[in-house]
Amino acid sequence: MFGTLTQGLAAAARRPYHAPMATPRQRPRGELQRPTAGASEQIAIEIRRWLEEQRLAPGERIGTEQEMADEFGVSRPTLREALRLLSASHLIRVGRGRSGGVFVARTPSEGMSRNVSESIALMLAAESISMDQLLDARLSLEVPLAGRAAVNADDDVVARLEQAIADAVGHTPGTEPFNTADSRFHQILAEAAGNDLLRALTAWILEVLQPSLIAHISADVDADAILAQHRAILRAVRRHQRSAAEKAMQAHIEYLVEVLHHLDA
Repeated sequence: MFGTLTQGLAAAARRPYHAPMATPRQRPRGELQRPTAGASEQIAIEIRRWLEEQRLAPGERIGTEQEMADEFGVSRPTLREALRLLSASHLIRVGRGRSGGVFVARTPSEGMSRNVSESIALMLAAESISMDQLLDARLSLEVPLAGRAAVNADDDVVARLEQAIADAVGHTPGTEPFNTADSRFHQILAEAAGNDLLRALTAWILEVLQPSLIAHISADVDADAILAQHRAILRAVRRHQRSAAEKAMQAHIEYLVEVLHHLDA
C-alpha cells in the first residue's frame, strides 16, 4: 500500500519550500524548532490529492508516521502536523501500538461533508442560523438535485425509492421507522443526481437539518401528506421528467416550511 503512496508523493518532498528570512540570531544546534507550517500544509495537500486519486476506502492503511516522514524527507513533528491537519478534516486517523499506523478515515468528499455538517450544527446550536433559513437553503439545493435524479435514475433507483416509501407506510412521523425511510428516500435522490460534490455539500440536510426538524415539527406533520409528496417525486423520477420532479420536491419542502411557520406563529 505504502509503495504506491511513495510513487505519487515523492516529488512533494523534493519541492523547495521558501521559508521566511531567518532573524540575525541563529538557533543553537539541537534547539527544538516548531514544525514549518508551510511544509506541513504542502505535505497535507499532496496526501489529500493522492487519496482522491487512489479512491481508497475508509479503513485502508496508508503507512506509518516514520515511513511517511522518511519518504518526504521531513521530521516527524512536521509530518505529524500535516497528519493533524488531515485528521481535523476527517480524512485520516492515526492508530498507535503494534498494529497502528496512518489509516483512511473518510474519502475527501465524505470529509468535506462532515466539516460542512459540523459547521452548520454549531451555527444552529448558537442560533446564528434558523431552521427557516436552512429550509430555504434546502429549496435551493434539493429541488435541482431532484431534477438531476429524474434524468439519471435507472430501474434500481426507482425500486429503492419505492421501497423507502413502502417502509414508511403505517408509521408516524417522528418514529424511527418513518424517519429512517424518509431520510433514505432523500439520500437515494442525492446519490442518483450523480454529482459527488453536490452530494457532499448537501449531506448536512440529512445529518443536521432532518433530526432538528423532526424533533420540532413531527407532531404536526401529516404522514399521508408526506407520502403523497414522495410518490409525486417518485412518479416524476420514474418518467424521467426533470421539471416535474423539481416541482414535486419544491412542493414537498414548501409544505415543511408551512408547518414550521404555523408552529412558530
